[in-house]
Amino acid sequence: MSTTVNQAPQAPSAAAAQREEGTRFRVLYAISFAHFLNDMIQSLILAIYPMLKGGFNLSFTQIGLLTLTYQITASLLQPIVGLYTDKHPKPHSLAIGMGFTLGGLLLLSVAPTYGVLLVAAALVGTGSSIFHPESSRVARMASGGQHGLAQSIFQVGGNGGSAMGPLLAAWIVHTQGSVAWFSLAAILAIAVLWQIGGWYGRHLAERAAKKKAAAPVAKLPTSTVVRAIAVLLMLIFSKYFYMASLNTYYTFYLMEKFGLPRQTSQIYLFLFLFAVALGTILGGPIGDRIGRKRVIWASILGVAPFTLMLPHANLFWTAVLTVIIGFILASAFSAILVFAQELIPGKVGMVSGLFFGFAFGMGGIGAAVLGGLADAHGIQTVYALCAYLPLLGLLAVFLPDLRERARAA
Repeated sequence: MSTTVNQAPQAPSAAAAQREEGTRFRVLYAISFAHFLNDMIQSLILAIYPMLKGGFNLSFTQIGLLTLTYQITASLLQPIVGLYTDKHPKPHSLAIGMGFTLGGLLLLSVAPTYGVLLVAAALVGTGSSIFHPESSRVARMASGGQHGLAQSIFQVGGNGGSAMGPLLAAWIVHTQGSVAWFSLAAILAIAVLWQIGGWYGRHLAERAAKKKAAAPVAKLPTSTVVRAIAVLLMLIFSKYFYMASLNTYYTFYLMEKFGLPRQTSQIYLFLFLFAVALGTILGGPIGDRIGRKRVIWASILGVAPFTLMLPHANLFWTAVLTVIIGFILASAFSAILVFAQELIPGKVGMVSGLFFGFAFGMGGIGAAVLGGLADAHGIQTVYALCAYLPLLGLLAVFLPDLRERARAA
């Protein structure tokens, strides 16, 4: 949607400058790997909920509040971090943020009380709030103009880590103290992120020079941007409230409805999260080709028939349906995030922080609300009600078609 406004015809657009630079796949794979490690640690917390519930005698409401503490810490700080680093980039803040995660992980392994568990969750959330806005900026910087592809590569690392967390937890974590083994992953992530920070720092001056030379970007009317952002946030609400039902309570659902043991239910959770990882890689590049609005339509609304069938399925079809749901629904976030970045050009950190933060917040609030609902009415009621959330995908009709505007420009 770039155009030349009051500029000489030869002035390059920002997208053209990025295409000339080329996609830095080594950087993208490195930041994706760091995302893998970061989200593997985060999903570990979700995977050990049954152990914590028994060890600390927690209710579902307390489990939900544990998730809420982690998610809200991340969601409240992310837009602030993103807005600050838009003006004052801090390349090595990525490694520093992972240091908070490391501290939270070690505290989790020795926490003697529920209150200390909450502090540990808050530290992990703080690390995540620093990691996501800046790492999303790195992905866009290294994209070479293929923004959807870059975000998908970045996101698939996180989703792959989310899938591996429960599987590794089933193999490794048998006592609270064994959680500390995952600190090795945090230390490795710090080393990788320090190297990425060095690349980021070396390119700041170069990117600033290209930005000055690039043509201004034609902006949408403010009312259109506000309406579109509101719709995108509603779609994030739909996606992450539903995802909270699976991320936080899927193992409990399988254990209650089908009588599965904890470790077996964690393997089913791994299958769901692995499907999410596979689906993530598709949304960005397909959006680059056919338009992100179409991907958003398909990924949110298209999953509704499967969510509506899930509460009535047997164990085999429950596994099949959750794999399908994870695969389809996962393509949404990359498309939504890049769509929002194109709505508000030049504010990559702020937009990334807002959407990552809102996603984390909705996941946390969803976990708390659904935990209370599960305590009051049973875990199966949660899935019966959440099945209708993807119908909010109908709101995508109100999104502007940025591809048409780009062609007109």
